[in-house]
Amino acid sequence: MVIVLSGPGGVGKGTVVERLIERDPTLVLSRSWTTRERRPGEDPDAYVFVDREKFLDHLRAAGFLEHDEFLGNLYGTPVPDLNESGRDLLLEINVQGAEQVLATTPDALVVFLLAPSPDVQETRLRSRGDEEEHVQRRLKIAAAEEAKGRALASALVVNDDLDQAVAKVAGIIADRRRRA
Repeated sequence: MVIVLSGPGGVGKGTVVERLIERDPTLVLSRSWTTRERRPGEDPDAYVFVDREKFLDHLRAAGFLEHDEFLGNLYGTPVPDLNESGRDLLLEINVQGAEQVLATTPDALVVFLLAPSPDVQETRLRSRGDEEEHVQRRLKIAAAEEAKGRALASALVVNDDLDQAVAKVAGIIADRRRRA
């Protein structure tokens, strides 16, 4: 099964994904590629950080399941190696990526994560160390992403309490597995 966790910046996708991977050994996280610089204090394994030319070479070789340009940086999910039977692929991607995945994998489970409020989302974006201009651009884009994400999603989860949000997403995954 392909599971997509999507949502605007600052809703806590990375943290929720981390917890899901810790608690469910049958999930395999696909690590996205990006051309953006690593943020101060960001885990070097958060992405595969590459230059633009390497990214474009991989794109020309049909190496991405989905890709997008966001705020001047390229992001992409590499084509997965699904040879590991019994494991489900977890993607942490933006709304445009979720839309591309659904176009090729219509039975993918898309869980859309939301912050409890725009103020909380803004606080989370600022705490990551992003520049002010970047925070403001992300907040402007978030409303459109939210509208599109709500339309695409199989399920919506508000991340107002991390443990509860992780439990809700895990429950949604378990329910889909039971029905499969």
